[in-house]
Amino acid sequence: MEAYERLIRYIGFDTVSDEESETTPSTAKQFDLARELEREMREMGLQDVYLDDHAYVYGKLPATPGYENKTPIGFIAHLDTVTTGKNGPAAYQIIPNYDGGAVALGESGNSLSPEMFPHLKDMVGETLITTDGTMVLGADDKAGIAEILTMCEHLLHSDRPHGPISVCFTPDEEIGHGAALLDLERFGAKFGYTADGSAVHEIESETFNAAAAKWEIRGVSVHPGSAKDVMVNAARVATEIDHMVPAGERPRDTEGREGFYHLTDMSGDVSHAKINYIIRDHDAVMFEKRKQVMRDVEKAINERYGVGTATLTLVDQYRNMAEIIAQYPETVEAAFDAVRSIGLQPVSNPIRGGTDGAQLSFRGLPCPNLGTGGYSFHGPFEHTSVQQMDKAVQVLEAIVDWFAKR
Repeated sequence: MEAYERLIRYIGFDTVSDEESETTPSTAKQFDLARELEREMREMGLQDVYLDDHAYVYGKLPATPGYENKTPIGFIAHLDTVTTGKNGPAAYQIIPNYDGGAVALGESGNSLSPEMFPHLKDMVGETLITTDGTMVLGADDKAGIAEILTMCEHLLHSDRPHGPISVCFTPDEEIGHGAALLDLERFGAKFGYTADGSAVHEIESETFNAAAAKWEIRGVSVHPGSAKDVMVNAARVATEIDHMVPAGERPRDTEGREGFYHLTDMSGDVSHAKINYIIRDHDAVMFEKRKQVMRDVEKAINERYGVGTATLTLVDQYRNMAEIIAQYPETVEAAFDAVRSIGLQPVSNPIRGGTDGAQLSFRGLPCPNLGTGGYSFHGPFEHTSVQQMDKAVQVLEAIVDWFAKR
């Protein structure tokens, strides 16, 4: 089975995670895909296949005889998808021999165009897989799962020598919990790679430092006719907080290594409101300054409206994995050489986001991120192609070769 065929099968599973949940996995339906992967891995011939109580699926491909002492490496991808638009199994469409023009996304009124997404000009002639314009495709990160298992199947049916290989598929990456309960002893690898990126030639070994800023605002609700010096409108305070966050430091205004504050959601009325942000910065010092800005806003609001009006909770989510990866340059070298081996020029860009690899690197498993051939994640414009996924599989196999030769 080819990687794109697996992807199409996997996107039939609704695996949306839930940030408000306090369980792992955050949604029980992630087990549906986890059980399917467990079955597939056993039938394929992987060994030590294990599905734990939190929807982590493990498996191993033992070394070729004579290669048992090679560096054990592992590959990781995540089961869950983001909550965007309509929930349920993804609706997709296949566009053979893409002609380079705009592609209508079902009857949604959305279209995929090279004006909006310039990389499409490099995909002319390929077979695109897109959404129907109503929800995410789920290639983030079911494409990564499909590519890892396709690589394993290729190795199992060839005489290609390799060292010990581990795989693990995790829940809840999209809400920052995917690496938290991964059993590194069971996984058994010295180095890992997450297959959770975009373009195939991109190798990512630098992430944001990340935190969540959760605000709760308690208002004072009285009749507006007698509200003078008494009413505290919690919904209005929420908008005031947002106006106090530095302008020009939002995702729309930043790029590269520039950090930001991102308002993710807000709700409320006169008596009670909530407003939530994510805070991101590649630089550790600037990251701490951004968190302090939020604390200063909390102090100012409570001085203005009374103690207890605004309660800020800051939660660190992950750190920039660059400081760990720098100690193990062979992990990036192997990925660069793998990309070159399939005729592409590798690039290394800072991730304006995070992966399970960030947490895993600080837990003792250096873990760069690899491209899956998917684009425009987290929205209805998400797409990939059969050929891009095939190239991603080739990169995985070339990394296996690199460690087998050393």
